[in-house]
Amino acid sequence: MPRRTKKISRDIEFLYEIGSLRHLQRSWRQFTRVDVANNSEHIFRVIWIALIIARREGVKNEEKIIKLALVHDVGETRVPDTNYLTKIYSSRDEAMAMSHILKNTSLENDFHDLYKEYAARSTIEAKIVKDADNLDVDFELAEMKAQGHTLKKYWPRTRVRDKLFTKTAKKIWEELQSANPHEWHIFAHEDYAAEMDKK
Repeated sequence: MPRRTKKISRDIEFLYEIGSLRHLQRSWRQFTRVDVANNSEHIFRVIWIALIIARREGVKNEEKIIKLALVHDVGETRVPDTNYLTKIYSSRDEAMAMSHILKNTSLENDFHDLYKEYAARSTIEAKIVKDADNLDVDFELAEMKAQGHTLKKYWPRTRVRDKLFTKTAKKIWEELQSANPHEWHIFAHEDYAAEMDKK
């Protein structure tokens, strides 16, 4: 079957490839042995973490933040995710993968440039997204700890903190060390009950 090269055909191929992210497990699942977020789920929370960091840091270009967060791990559809152990033994060419993934799509030019910016950490927006990428691991570790998993106890405390770029990300990291992953629903229930009491 001949390869379709029309831009709309490449856009459709790209969207199928993006859909495959939900089937990709992150490599640190090897250590956790639990159902950690797949790549799509990871990217989704990274977007929200990055937006919060950007707001608190006074960085105004939220559209760019969202786009950087969307593109930051797309290369993993072709280049496997690596963890701190596999990085010792593996080499990856994620830049080439991104070039091939985006080739002849409607998004090629701007998203390829955004990926290069993210990889180089050359702007405050790229640094914010990298902070969000790193913090998402700590959110998962806290969630796993609340379920009784002990990996957080052995995880180096400085693994993420020393790599963070922004003051906000460092503050979030500090708060995460004692935050309760269940407070969001417990307090939501209390807020609802308090509203009902007023009626």
